[in-house]
Amino acid sequence: MRKNQPILGDKGTLFFLVIISAFPPLTTDLYLPALPQMVEVLGTTQAMVNLTLSVYFVTYAIGLLFWGPLSEKFGRKPILLTGLGIYMVGSILCAIASNVEFLIGARALQAFGGSAVTVVATAIVKDLYSGREREKIMATIMSLVIIAPMVAPVLGAFLLKIASWHMMFVFLSVFALIATITVCCYRETLEQRYQGSIARSWGRLATVFNNPRFVILLIVFSLTPMALMAFLAAGSYIYINGFGLTEQQFSYAFAFNALFASFGPTIYMQVSKRVSTQTIITACYLFIFLLGILTVTIGHTSPWIFAFIAAPLTMAIITTRIPGTNLMLDQQDKDTGSAVAIIQFTGMMSGSLGMMLVSIRPHALIADLGIIQISVGLAGLILWLLVRNRDFVVNNLFNNQK
Repeated sequence: MRKNQPILGDKGTLFFLVIISAFPPLTTDLYLPALPQMVEVLGTTQAMVNLTLSVYFVTYAIGLLFWGPLSEKFGRKPILLTGLGIYMVGSILCAIASNVEFLIGARALQAFGGSAVTVVATAIVKDLYSGREREKIMATIMSLVIIAPMVAPVLGAFLLKIASWHMMFVFLSVFALIATITVCCYRETLEQRYQGSIARSWGRLATVFNNPRFVILLIVFSLTPMALMAFLAAGSYIYINGFGLTEQQFSYAFAFNALFASFGPTIYMQVSKRVSTQTIITACYLFIFLLGILTVTIGHTSPWIFAFIAAPLTMAIITTRIPGTNLMLDQQDKDTGSAVAIIQFTGMMSGSLGMMLVSIRPHALIADLGIIQISVGLAGLILWLLVRNRDFVVNNLFNNQK
């Protein structure tokens, strides 16, 4: 660790990073079991309820570009505290929403605050760690953060039994309060702040975009969120409306998917000791492509077959995120906040596109999901094969193995 954290310590720092990294999956997955019910309760359509997800991600993505550069000027801690405050207000407004239009607006506010938290979380990881150690920390954080989508739908289904869907957003506001307490114990990790104006700090985004090595890798690794978010948007409707599962049964199926995915970071760290990272990434894209074919051909036959296809596919997607993010961050010695903002913005926009595409034909969700998976796997595989032996890839991967 480059900068000591006297209050948190090593274990406390890891806990702190896990907590602030858990906002995206917890905020989206907690109320997934309630989506079909919300259509009826709010007297609206599936498309309108899905907007509470897609608007969240679009606003979240835009917020990343807003907050990332500012964290380079004002520091990580002030941005964290500001974002958490906005997130709590947005969560409370979601909890008191009585119509879908108000809920969509409140979700947008919640997303804007949440984006500040997660963009700073990744920047802090680069502030504190480098090389192979950073990969290990990222893998550990990712493995622990995946507990959130395992627990969130189960907790959401439980809250539906004892209360209404409004209670889920009360829970999220309490979670944000706990995160705020941990942030107060964190010592600032940004050593040199950007001295230019606020307007110029946003201009650093263009500086990062002018790095062709970064942009090439950005294109390669921003495809997989499309397949992942498409599954998030369609999953509850496939399991509950399509296969006839209850909200509780859906939560177990979703938790199984997350449990399987949680093995991805650990498997990557172990396998990468013996197999090159280039080969692992190649295998992941090939795996996504082949499993997408299975989704289209046999995914509709039973909920269990669908679940056993979706779980390893999600694991393959998660596995690519560790070396992919690390490779992109290695291309930038400075402007970490802006680089992280661009990485997460592009991933979120790709994911939002996947959510919209999978919802075009509500009667053919499984087929459309499979087509998206096939497209992502094939395109990603081709693009990766074109760049995997470039110097800026090979050299950084070699340094990370030291």
